[in-house]
Amino acid sequence: MAVIEVTDKTFEQEMKEGLVLVDFWAPWCGPCRMQGPILDDLAGELEGSLTVAKLNVDENPEVAGRFGIMSIPTMMVFKDGEAVKTMVGVHRKDQLTDILNPYL
Repeated sequence: MAVIEVTDKTFEQEMKEGLVLVDFWAPWCGPCRMQGPILDDLAGELEGSLTVAKLNVDENPEVAGRFGIMSIPTMMVFKDGEAVKTMVGVHRKDQLTDILNPYL
C-alpha cells in the first residue's frame, strides 16, 4: 500500500484499526523530505501489516496540537487507535523496523 495522506478530518477514521505509522511533517522541512523516501520504502516492505500515513502540520494544526508536536519530523505509532510510540527526528529504515517489530 502506498503512503496515505491524513487530515484533521480523516485522522480518527484512519487510526481505528491495525498498525499505523503517522509522519508529522511539512513541505518546507528538509529532514522531513529526507524521511519521506525511507517511509515510502517501509510502506512497500510492510504492506499488509502496516499503514504509513502523512499529516502536514501546517495544514492540519488540530491533530498536531492534540499530540503536542513541537518538532518535525515526528512519527507516532498507533495500534488499534492507541498511540504506543513517538519518535522525533529522521530515522533509518532499520531503526524503524526495530521499533515496529514488537507491534507487528
